[in-house]
Amino acid sequence: MDPVGFRIVINKFYDRYQIPLFVVENGLGARNKVENGKILDDYRIDFFKKHLKQLVCSVEEDGVDLMGYTSWSGLDIVSATGAEITKRYGFI
Repeated sequence: MDPVGFRIVINKFYDRYQIPLFVVENGLGARNKVENGKILDDYRIDFFKKHLKQLVCSVEEDGVDLMGYTSWSGLDIVSATGAEITKRYGFI
């Protein structure tokens, strides 16, 4: 939930190990409400915009060698712990 903290951690890992990094499963799960047949999740779009901006800064400004990035999930997934879909994780 902290884009600047995300950048700090990426930089610390790169400084420590000096090998290319690959960020996996960055994202958030949230319980959304359906309003007028739509899920309003501007907060999720904002989350990704801010985190990806900091990721780009870590590469372009800080010199981190980044191999790639994946979000937590592109699609909403069923929770492994409760076998339910009360939280949304993906873009779709």
